[in-house]
Amino acid sequence: SKHTIQRRQNMKILVITGSPRKHGNSNTLADNFIKGAQEAGHTVVRFDSAIKNVHPCTTCNKCAMDGECVFKDDFDFVKENIVDSDAVVFVTPMYYFGMSAQMKTVIDRFYAINGQIHVQKKSALLMTYADTSPREAQPLISHYETLLRYLGWYDAGKVVASGVWTEGDVLNTEFPQQAYELGKNI
Repeated sequence: SKHTIQRRQNMKILVITGSPRKHGNSNTLADNFIKGAQEAGHTVVRFDSAIKNVHPCTTCNKCAMDGECVFKDDFDFVKENIVDSDAVVFVTPMYYFGMSAQMKTVIDRFYAINGQIHVQKKSALLMTYADTSPREAQPLISHYETLLRYLGWYDAGKVVASGVWTEGDVLNTEFPQQAYELGKNI
């Protein structure tokens, strides 16, 4: 493998979810991923962005891309947990061909900690979408892959759950098992 991060017994994994539906399809994938990761001995910290208070970045640049953000809100939890994490997992439904606004707001705030998170980490994407065409998922996957290239992180796996729209649709698919296996083997 070209990646130098070795699989460790006890990694710290930050899972960031983006769905406002507590029992939605992407949150079901998150639950299964976390179960697998914890069974493998990893420490998992979860941040549910849709129920947290995270102010959008206003590019005031007071942080100078590596300092204190002017906003004091729930992003502080992400900041406290992302820097020393070994892996960051993004879990989102697709909204209008991109990630949820709640997740994007969290990612935009990475700006303030930019200098601290440009270190090699594993990452994974768990996404759900109602369509069944792989082409429709491509913009979100492309955004994720571009983000990883920029940060110097690398993709440890993706679960792209197509054809799930109504809450619970994912339960009758193989996608929860795929998320569990990804968590177990990250």
